[in-house]
Amino acid sequence: MSISDHALKVDFPDYKEVIRELRKTDPQFRELSDQYDALDKKIRGLEVRDVPTDDDHFRDMKQERAHLKDRLYHQFSKHS
Repeated sequence: MSISDHALKVDFPDYKEVIRELRKTDPQFRELSDQYDALDKKIRGLEVRDVPTDDDHFRDMKQERAHLKDRLYHQFSKHS
């Protein structure tokens, strides 16, 4: 199974500079992106190690990651 990296800079390469700038200047954005990165790392870790986990729990984690990504996208797309 192929494990996709969903880091913001990977999924949104056109916004890489805006994301970097917001992480430096906007504490709220930085906190939200740190939460996103930690959750993405946790999900990918479970996928890579094939750790047994409850399907509902795994789905909830992925939905939370999508929700965080959406919030972050709305923030950085306004600054480009």
